[in-house]
Amino acid sequence: MVRLKSRGGLRNGPDAKEFPEARWRRRPGAAAAPAVLEAAQQKTRTVASRGNGNGPKDLPRNMTFCTLRRDGRFVLGVRTQRGVLDVEKAGKALRRPAPSTIDDVLQGTDTQALKALIDAAVSNGAAKAAFVAEDQAPFGPCVTNPEKIMMLGYNYKKHVMEMKIKTPESPVLFNKYNNALNWHGGIINLPQKAARKFDYEVELVVVIGKTGRDIPKEKALDYVFGYCVGNDFSARDLQFKTSQLMLGKTSDGFAPVGPWLVTADQIPDVQALQLRTHVNGEIRQNSNTNDMIFDVKTIISYASQVWTLKPGDIFFTGTPEGTILGTPEDRQVWLKAGDVVVTSIEKLGDLRITLAAQQA
Repeated sequence: MVRLKSRGGLRNGPDAKEFPEARWRRRPGAAAAPAVLEAAQQKTRTVASRGNGNGPKDLPRNMTFCTLRRDGRFVLGVRTQRGVLDVEKAGKALRRPAPSTIDDVLQGTDTQALKALIDAAVSNGAAKAAFVAEDQAPFGPCVTNPEKIMMLGYNYKKHVMEMKIKTPESPVLFNKYNNALNWHGGIINLPQKAARKFDYEVELVVVIGKTGRDIPKEKALDYVFGYCVGNDFSARDLQFKTSQLMLGKTSDGFAPVGPWLVTADQIPDVQALQLRTHVNGEIRQNSNTNDMIFDVKTIISYASQVWTLKPGDIFFTGTPEGTILGTPEDRQVWLKAGDVVVTSIEKLGDLRITLAAQQA
């Protein structure tokens, strides 16, 4: 059995030890996500190279995944008591087959063989070089190639109240794209030529693990691979430029996720998780997923009536009260270059992003 660090070891709040600045940057303020993502996503992919395409036969249990950035690629990491394991490196050291990416796992890699590899790496000194300390880990987005990034608006009761809008009668869905994916320790280059009103949104992110259509609500959680922390970063002036939300939501790097992807079995009640946002150490959001208007089961079932959900699809499930947008207009102070935003969710960890000025 893989022995992982207990969930209590996940750090929450502004006092958590900060990860070092990522070494991938060529210059201060370099774009966080697009360059590496573009290279990773240009690779030719086939169902054969990614598993069966329907997700793992058995969803993994008691495992905490991540993505690492190495040699211009995204590679699979797993949290263990010895540190973060680079699975690909471990497979080569131990001469065992190993999935290279989290997408391989989501698309149908044999999770039992993966557990056996991790067990062997933890106990075998030959794989020592495959481990990296958590505070030195060069994280990538914990999900790297979703077919769909599905977003929910106005899904917390107190947020609806602070916005002074009518409670929605059905989930308010919109989307982001893969260019928006970002990671723990990453940078968002603010698109200051187009916008000025930048805002945070801590959100529980749900990662789908099995293909499904018309999923009954009572079975919806059976389709969940795991959960992670997300930040639905937003440019509010673009968001409300038209009646559609998308424009203010999809700039490069506007969808940080991670650092950890925690398997669903480790979260016994997804509707009882504390969420927080800190900006430069000051708490801004402090709520609980029990305030959702549409719970996770309802969201999954509802969306599956409209389109097929696939392994690796992700849902951002809405943000609670405490956004800058929800603050009285005369007290709104929008985010700016140099700000550090940490979004945290109980049992899932902390996700830190630094804001930078737009590059020439």
